[in-house]
Amino acid sequence: MSTSQPRRAAITLAVVAVSGVALSACMSPVTPVEAKSRAVGFDDLQTATVYIKGQGTFIDPGTLDPAEGRWIGSGFIVSEDGLVLTNNHVVTGAGTLNVFVGGDEGKEVRATVLGASECLDLAVIQLSGEGYPFLAWHEGDIATGLDVYSAGYPMGAAEQFTLTRGIVSKDDFPLDTQWAALDHVIEHDARIRGGNSGGPLVDEKGRLVGVNYAGDDSLDYNFAIHRDVAKEAVADLAAGKNVDSLGINAKGWVSEDGSVAGVWVSSVDAGGPADRAGIEPGDLVYKLAGVSVGGDGTLAEYCQVLRTQGADATVDLQVYRPSTDQLLDGQINGQELAVTASNVFGGETAEAGGFTDVTDDSGVLSVSVPADWSQVDGEGFTTDDGSPWYAVTAAPDLAAFWGGYEGAGVQLMAADEAGRSVEDVLSTVSSTFEDACSAVATGEPYDDGWYAGVYSEWSCGASTSAVALSTADDAGNNVVLIIQLASDYDKQEALPQILATFQAAL
Repeated sequence: MSTSQPRRAAITLAVVAVSGVALSACMSPVTPVEAKSRAVGFDDLQTATVYIKGQGTFIDPGTLDPAEGRWIGSGFIVSEDGLVLTNNHVVTGAGTLNVFVGGDEGKEVRATVLGASECLDLAVIQLSGEGYPFLAWHEGDIATGLDVYSAGYPMGAAEQFTLTRGIVSKDDFPLDTQWAALDHVIEHDARIRGGNSGGPLVDEKGRLVGVNYAGDDSLDYNFAIHRDVAKEAVADLAAGKNVDSLGINAKGWVSEDGSVAGVWVSSVDAGGPADRAGIEPGDLVYKLAGVSVGGDGTLAEYCQVLRTQGADATVDLQVYRPSTDQLLDGQINGQELAVTASNVFGGETAEAGGFTDVTDDSGVLSVSVPADWSQVDGEGFTTDDGSPWYAVTAAPDLAAFWGGYEGAGVQLMAADEAGRSVEDVLSTVSSTFEDACSAVATGEPYDDGWYAGVYSEWSCGASTSAVALSTADDAGNNVVLIIQLASDYDKQEALPQILATFQAAL
């Protein structure tokens, strides 16, 4: 994955503003020499790299409504008995995980999450079976200038193993992001993309240097969790121990006006410390051990408290719950949360109404849209050649969306049988915009791991952008999106949400 948190990650389009850094006891009982001899080398790197598809429901920062999304990520096998290391943000909160060894769709393996850490952004999952190819750790120093390779399954090449080459450009430094706080990070230029999250960074022998977890496309920064951090955490995570973790999918969050800040809880690990304390998805953690957290939009303070107190200690906790506009106090590993204040912010903490799911009249199509796109039409249509299509349209003003190019909105359409090529469909849809708008991109490839196709973009007037996406599902059914974006919020928030959540249950 990229900097985006778990949902089906949206491919980065030109109209999306690029954000900042945006994330042994269980091993086979053999000696280090034996283990090293059984590890695969560089030429067989793909055989020990896994492709992960996740699906689950999250409450995104600043919103009130849960939204179901899909996403892809990578991981790699570190033991013969099938322990896989990946990122916390790839697996935590997933209702289902589909894991494919070597990226081969024919080699899906049952997998169970054993442990995860939001502060380290690491997780360990267990594959069923044994006798797996695995990767060994790089030996010696990791110095600036070391040749490295990023392996994984990025968007745009979903289900295909991809390898990029670079060098370590900065060898060991601390880095705090919205979803991790690490003391030891590697910066490199072996480029990663959405879907590379959790994949290995290796040397020329295929030995593990780090775990890719974050990047900034605008500056071509690529970051990996240092080998020493990952290697030290594997055994504890495999044993289900709490390592710098309360068991949440966490993100540092600050409201638009800067008046409210904390650690947003998008989902909760069932049975973990946060769950036992009564923390719920959509909560905002204000304070841990009396320390305000998330004030800078990162997990820095939150993780510092956990590392000071220990995740198994009894720690005072204060939480704001936007869904009820209440303040709650309690403890981690102690007294359960209880309401201590109500009507705290007059119910105005969540951003701009958040998002809501809309469906067509038949219940086949669904997509998450801004809550103020409240005018919805779910009626399907029949084309001139007699082909029936499902359709759902949502906009603040349907007449403005249908009648011109300045009104925001989205139309999702799908045909329930294999039809025309995605290129042919895109050409037909594009004719609507060609005379009135200026092309930004034409016929660009799109692949999010669930739908693959092509898209085009246009600039329509002073502030409106339009996107047409023509895709097909695994069965070859046509699925089409037409999106008009009339504000920065539409381009930066609504577009990624739409691309991450559109579904056609054909």
